[in-house]
Amino acid sequence: MKPGPSLDQLAASPASAARALAAFRISCPSLLRRRDVSQLTDPADWSEACTAAGSWPGDNALQFFAGYFETATVGDGRAFATGYYEPRIAASRTKMPGYEVPIYRVPADLIDLDLGMFSPDLAGRHVRGRALYGQLVPYYDRGDIEDGVLVARGLEIAWAADPVDLFFMQIQGSGELVFPDGSTARIGYAGQNGRDYVAIGGLLRQRGLISGPISMQAIRDWLHANPEQGRALMREDRSYVFFKELTGPGPLGALGRPLTPRASAATDPKFIPLGAPIVLTSDRPEANGLWIAQDTGGAIKGANRLDTFWGDGDEAAVLAGGMAARGQAWLLLPRGVLARKGSHASPR
Repeated sequence: MKPGPSLDQLAASPASAARALAAFRISCPSLLRRRDVSQLTDPADWSEACTAAGSWPGDNALQFFAGYFETATVGDGRAFATGYYEPRIAASRTKMPGYEVPIYRVPADLIDLDLGMFSPDLAGRHVRGRALYGQLVPYYDRGDIEDGVLVARGLEIAWAADPVDLFFMQIQGSGELVFPDGSTARIGYAGQNGRDYVAIGGLLRQRGLISGPISMQAIRDWLHANPEQGRALMREDRSYVFFKELTGPGPLGALGRPLTPRASAATDPKFIPLGAPIVLTSDRPEANGLWIAQDTGGAIKGANRLDTFWGDGDEAAVLAGGMAARGQAWLLLPRGVLARKGSHASPR
């Protein structure tokens, strides 16, 4: 990690800065008490900026970030940004014809083991599984769960109408259920089975099953057009996400705080402190500007990997589904952190 250019050289727009300031304010209560897995910052580092953010006017947000933060490049700074959004899917509170795909809560036998409890060198790393004859073994995978291993445990939040819709909601990590009577409920990420995420878009490309650009809509169309092959393909992603019902604003990110459309991003907390601002300059103008690292994701790995959050609705779905931006990212750290850590400090 090395010092970066001044913020005024990075051409972040006032609009993106205003959205980022609003998102940063939301993060502050967590920042002031949360351990930073990257070990770049301490809770006290955020205090001055969080105090100022509380009353700082949004129409002058660029000055806020320029005054309280300094830029740094992590690694070579070369960034890749995708997108996610909050989908809406048809569901029913009760199982009935047309609504037969269970949406599960976290099972009681899923063990989430924080390895940092055993060694500081493993801070932030988790292993998930289940106990079997006194040993921790991998938890059931997507195929096991779809074949009914969790049936009759009372874990169902609701039943979805379309398995493809639920699959994509699991990738997004949250969403809204729309019931037959028009009422709705919001659900959010509650846990995961510990299996590695596999991007089925990559499998479709490798196997020559889709020609042209790979987008979320293209993948969805292929799955619907090829239901048997699609079911088998989805099972190659052995990861399975469990949900909880949410009340109040949402969806919630990894800090337990609501996400802000066009301002929140998922990053890898081993490299980017949760809550930190990031400036992105890329070949997709709509993704450029200031983002706040407020979430994580199974596929979001590496120092300059971002997954940008676009909100809900049709426009958000199109932007998120087709987002594949390449460019440069700069991390913003509270002033003084670089000097304390040394200009070539490396995150975990």
